[in-house]
Amino acid sequence: MRYMLDTNIISYYLRRTSSALEERVNEGLKKRNIAMSAIARAELRFGQMGMQHDDRRRSLIDGFLLRLPSIEFSAEAADRYGQLKHSLKIQGKPMGDMDTLIAAHAMVEKLILVTHNTRHFENVSGLKLEDWMV
Repeated sequence: MRYMLDTNIISYYLRRTSSALEERVNEGLKKRNIAMSAIARAELRFGQMGMQHDDRRRSLIDGFLLRLPSIEFSAEAADRYGQLKHSLKIQGKPMGDMDTLIAAHAMVEKLILVTHNTRHFENVSGLKLEDWMV
């Protein structure tokens, strides 16, 4: 595994907003070098719960979750989250809990976080980022 996809990248992929993104994700699925955090999976499931049962996006999410590996959130990731959350608070640069959880998880797994929200993560020292939407 090399890359961890942030929730927004998965959403853009499912909405087919960028052919370049589709190509990168499909290639990553073939090479088996992409995954998502269990936290991103939880965010997707939460969003899915607000959809009508006949909404085709529900089945798109279900199908994609079968193809994209999900990495379990470990005790080590939880510890890193606590450290990171505290560090950002002290710096006066707090970040949302879900983004902080995903950042901590990517760091512990030594994966590059693929996100279109690079500004959200710019204060996280040591986190490697890529934006596949540019």
